[in-house]
Amino acid sequence: MRSSGTQDSSRPPFSENDGGKLAENVVHFSRLLRRAGLKGGAGSSADAIAAIEAIGIGSREEFHAALSSVFLTRHEDQPVFDEAFDLFWRSSDLVNKMIALMSPKVAEGGEKTRPKSGHTRVEDALAKPAPPPSSESNSPPDIDVDARLTTSAREVLKRMDFAQMSVEELALARREIARLAMPLDERRTRRFRSSTSSFRLDPRATLRHSMRSGGDLILPRFRERRKVAPPLVVLADISGSMSQYTRVFLHFLHALTERRSRVQTFLFGTRLTNVTRQMRRRDPDDAITACSDAVADWSGGTRIGSTLAEFNRLWSRRVLGQGAMVLLITDGLEREGTDELEREMDRLRRSCRRLIWLNPLLRFDGFEARARGVRAMLPHVDELRPIHNLQSVADLARALNGEATAPADPRRFLGERSAA
Repeated sequence: MRSSGTQDSSRPPFSENDGGKLAENVVHFSRLLRRAGLKGGAGSSADAIAAIEAIGIGSREEFHAALSSVFLTRHEDQPVFDEAFDLFWRSSDLVNKMIALMSPKVAEGGEKTRPKSGHTRVEDALAKPAPPPSSESNSPPDIDVDARLTTSAREVLKRMDFAQMSVEELALARREIARLAMPLDERRTRRFRSSTSSFRLDPRATLRHSMRSGGDLILPRFRERRKVAPPLVVLADISGSMSQYTRVFLHFLHALTERRSRVQTFLFGTRLTNVTRQMRRRDPDDAITACSDAVADWSGGTRIGSTLAEFNRLWSRRVLGQGAMVLLITDGLEREGTDELEREMDRLRRSCRRLIWLNPLLRFDGFEARARGVRAMLPHVDELRPIHNLQSVADLARALNGEATAPADPRRFLGERSAA
């Protein structure tokens, strides 16, 4: 990959005297965008070169506009394209800056700046090595391997704990979450809508339609109950012990928010923060970054009882209606007294139709409800599910859709006396 280099102000930044490398650089830039996740066909590079020759590049802004008009097909890809353009078409000091960027030793005294949206994806795309050229003469000999007793990489990834994943594995996990079948459960409401397959007669619509012919022709009209997806409210713990799991689960919520209406997301540690507006952004990286900016106590302490009290006082009447479901994501390790926690959990359970507790501590086979906070919360939840890997996220999606999954009765952790 060859950078354009610093140019003299007396001539265009990319002229024909540059050794004919502009077309080659455009091809490399197109491959970089595809590795970063942008959608583009095989003819995008040729179209970009034709656009550059048509408008006659005179400045960096015109060059950026020409490339963006060809490679950009979605508005949410604009931040990724801008970051890739700044990293690729920069000065000749690109190699030194990339070495300093990927070096484990960081210079001290510099001011830390928050990376832009899409910066991580472009960095990974730049650092990804190109595939070696294929050659028939140097091809290795064929080796037959018996893989009947081996496990595929996808199956291993499904059962891997989020806290033990590397950066590349987390990126794969986010892509697998985006491919999940999102729950689209619906409930019948009291309102009606017109229908052609129902047998329920609609007298008002029938009479209204007969007035078109003056009452001479009366054709029956039918109606049926309207079905809507119930509201889904998410209360996610972002304390130090939960931040890694919550960050990955936010990608699932982002995909769910795009495909389902009336999804409300709240994050809590020592205080409650509504991030529903931030989660509605199209780009998932941009949405997670906006949530991190909105929350002041990320990876800090936790006060479950007081934050639930704030939610019940300020938000429960607004969002918990029409058969709402609540997803509570926390480990239940309350540091304060459990009297307030038990009282607010009881109030939350009475305000919603279904309360599901997602606890990453269930990843341990010998999990027992010994903590006071856990024992105070268990009697007031309908289901208790793990949320530590891709398999648990897929089970949750099927459970929200009404499909049969692994048993999630919370009473199995309360002992025989509580279960009775």
